[in-house]
Amino acid sequence: MRLLVLCLLAASSLLRAQDEVATTLQKQAEAWNRGALEEFMTTYMDSPDITFTGRAGVTHGYKPVLERYRKNYGTPEAMGTLRYSELEVRSLGPESALVLGRFDLTRTQAGGGNASGHFTLVFRKTAKGWKIIHDHTS
Repeated sequence: MRLLVLCLLAASSLLRAQDEVATTLQKQAEAWNRGALEEFMTTYMDSPDITFTGRAGVTHGYKPVLERYRKNYGTPEAMGTLRYSELEVRSLGPESALVLGRFDLTRTQAGGGNASGHFTLVFRKTAKGWKIIHDHTS
């Protein structure tokens, strides 16, 4: 009976973590779509240890990642409208998760045109909620 209770508690904790991570991504997309880049970035851990990997290579640290976003998406036209799909949240333990998904960015030609691709995110649970510590977007 104790084992059953422990299994139910673990399953409940896993589902709650998956919901919290998915909610974090929803809030992130909403911030992006309002043009609130700094609010979008609050979903990343404010640390020199975070990493972003993309076409241009690896960027280390919160401030350089923020500057990368400002450089590439500095106007409402360049930001466009962001939508996530195909989200798959996997627990890596009680305080970490892996997220696989797809992004679709709808923009005018002047804003850079539409873009889409896949991403892998690593989240860590902190006192301030779930935060991205690694982002690989292609």
